[in-house]
Amino acid sequence: MHYDVRRMAAGEWRELRGITLEALRDSPKAFSSSYPDTAARPEDHWRQRAARQATARESATYTAVDGDGTWVGLAGVEPLADVPDHVHIHSVYVAPAHRGAAGPAADLVHAVIRHAREHTAVGALTLGVHEANERAQAFYRRLGFEPTGKAVPYVLSPAERILVLGYPGFR
Repeated sequence: MHYDVRRMAAGEWRELRGITLEALRDSPKAFSSSYPDTAARPEDHWRQRAARQATARESATYTAVDGDGTWVGLAGVEPLADVPDHVHIHSVYVAPAHRGAAGPAADLVHAVIRHAREHTAVGALTLGVHEANERAQAFYRRLGFEPTGKAVPYVLSPAERILVLGYPGFR
């Protein structure tokens, strides 16, 4: 199947909300927010987030769209205010029916890496993955990410950890 991987448009807030909620239902430990909290966010939140992710220089959300025009995946990238000289990939998700080697996951991650290279001046690119998500860890290693040796508590369950992976080939 062919997927169109592109930066989201400012008016696509409904699609962003829909796939974000789908992702939280399907893979709750892959994200740092809960389904109930996210579902309760008002329309204005989604409108503002979509506009920012579609137009900001350093931050962006890319989506994978199937032949029917349905969003089947997304990935975001943005600097972290607390970590200088650094940009972070987040919210990587692909619907279950579109996972695997023929799916858009690698293209989504490559798109946000490309965006970060072209629109930021930082030296480091990272992402976080739940310690129990071995499939995601293996996927990111295949793309060239490596363990940094750093881990942070998982926001929704601090006894669990998020492993920080770095991308040595970023710059």
